[in-house]
Amino acid sequence: MSAGDSFYIATPIFYVNDVPHIGHAYTEVAADVLARWHRQRGEDAWLLTGTDEHGQKILRTAVANNTTPQERADRLVADSWQPLLETIDIANDDFIRTTDERHEKAVATFLQRLYDDGHIYAGEYEGYYCVGCEEYKQLDDLVTTPDGEYKGQLVCAIHSRPVEILKEKNYFFRMSDFGQKLLDLYESQPDFVQPASVRNEIVQFVKQGLDDLSISRSSFDWGVKVPWDETHVVYVWFDALLNYVSAIGYGVDDEQFAKRWPAVQLVGKDIARFHAVIWPAMLMAAGLPVPRAVFGHGWLLVGGEKMSKSKLTGIAPSQITDTFGSDAFRYYFMSAITFGQDGSFSWEDLSARYQAELANGFGNLASRVIAMVNKYFDGEIPALGELTASDEAIVATQKRATEKSNTFIDKFAINEALSSVWELVDELNGYITEQEPWALSKDPAKRERLGTVLATTVNGLGTLAILLSPVLPKATAKLWTAIGGVGELSEQRIDDAQSWSHSGRVTALESSLFPRIEVDAESGTA
Repeated sequence: MSAGDSFYIATPIFYVNDVPHIGHAYTEVAADVLARWHRQRGEDAWLLTGTDEHGQKILRTAVANNTTPQERADRLVADSWQPLLETIDIANDDFIRTTDERHEKAVATFLQRLYDDGHIYAGEYEGYYCVGCEEYKQLDDLVTTPDGEYKGQLVCAIHSRPVEILKEKNYFFRMSDFGQKLLDLYESQPDFVQPASVRNEIVQFVKQGLDDLSISRSSFDWGVKVPWDETHVVYVWFDALLNYVSAIGYGVDDEQFAKRWPAVQLVGKDIARFHAVIWPAMLMAAGLPVPRAVFGHGWLLVGGEKMSKSKLTGIAPSQITDTFGSDAFRYYFMSAITFGQDGSFSWEDLSARYQAELANGFGNLASRVIAMVNKYFDGEIPALGELTASDEAIVATQKRATEKSNTFIDKFAINEALSSVWELVDELNGYITEQEPWALSKDPAKRERLGTVLATTVNGLGTLAILLSPVLPKATAKLWTAIGGVGELSEQRIDDAQSWSHSGRVTALESSLFPRIEVDAESGTA
């Protein structure tokens, strides 16, 4: 992409039936890192997130808690979901709620268009329905429990709870008409669904043939009313998927919509089918472009299982950030897990990586360099003298880290991008050990050499501040100020990070970028 291009990235909107856990935060951080990175390449990046607030599950939970679904949704959004964004430092451009008037109007407009064009018809459906998934299930999506509370019953393979047999008169979307068109899309745009493991699963699913999709419910009324028949509400997924266009002016602001759409859709792999099959079919029916890409990342596992509130395995993001801070949270999940694959979380791994990579690796590097410039040159960044092979190697690594990390970001390989940047962290630490500036300082004849070594390390720190700013926004802002970076850090070109400018002076860091923390390895508490 070139400077000035639009880069619209959206997280899934999260179901507000409970409070967020680190699995939700993982998706938010990944989308935020990608948006910040593209923004620092001069692109018009725009990040959308939000909440999904309709459906039978939310209605039932609200009734069970003696409140209305709107009141429950309002409280959870205000008390839990929007504060999450501050907890993990998300710089989103918009927050969409499916109960927003702008969204409900867009859903009605979209649905009416499909109905008028013959893509929707009335019919009757009977099937197994999982309220947890808000989805009709095929038999191969279900398992029979051998023991326990639901012994002998058919349960959802994801939620481990019994399904219900529902028979309703519904409206149906002619999704079966789009099977070949979807297969043609996957073939003509091999990168439309990523990673390859998710793409292969999606292709095989569509090759088996698509059924028409039930898109309305008449047994309850918590949802967007079907515009031509208000005895029905829109199926929660058909409603929710439209948030990606309702937030950017679909049916209201054609200029804004044309400027933003299509989007990169970042989702968990368990909902990739909705986004890579149903959603593009809906868009095709409406005559709209399909998303730019659908990336289905892996699950966060705790104790070998996908996190689940119903199984009490969910971990609140604040349990981590209260001890380690938001930067460490962001860094850990973006570096420790291969983006696109499942990854296991443990307090031991988090603590070990924090100490080794952030406190000892990056944080200590920054503190040492700034302290030496202050000690040996009274805070004035020395001029570069004649460069040796060791100095040239650092310059080359800065350029290589910049190029490699940008290439990996275009492939959604966030962890690989960070690994590329960390090569510079490690090399700078090795360079200081090798050059021994503390020894050079004792010989007046080596004053120029000392200046070159420290100037080289300061230049390396500036490059690191820029390359790491999408992941570590708080720490890099402190570092940028301390090394006298010119201009706002967020405005520095990340695809030319090594070409930054400074004011000529450093100022002491008030505290370490990543203070050492003694934690209980099992609980993560300090």
